[in-house]
Amino acid sequence: MEAGKQAKEFAKALEDAKAQDVKTYDVRGISGFTDFFVVATGAAAPHLKALVRALPKAYRVSGDPESGWIVCDFVDVVVHIFSAEARAYYQLEKLWTK
Repeated sequence: MEAGKQAKEFAKALEDAKAQDVKTYDVRGISGFTDFFVVATGAAAPHLKALVRALPKAYRVSGDPESGWIVCDFVDVVVHIFSAEARAYYQLEKLWTK
């Protein structure tokens, strides 16, 4: 499946699972290891777990719901699932936006 379509499907799955502020970033030409990032916010640790379960099986999953940040690696698409506090603290999106 084409990476852009895959990123849109992941974003939709996260929205359907009640993730907040779901954003998709095209990082081709910016990132050397992936084409798209999807970033979403969950309400609490159990919700972060549920958001991961809403996605297909990833190549690799790293992080812990209790830490507030889980990364799901689908090779051409990387999904970051944050708690609101972790997302505000790390401000990861500033790396890809001007």
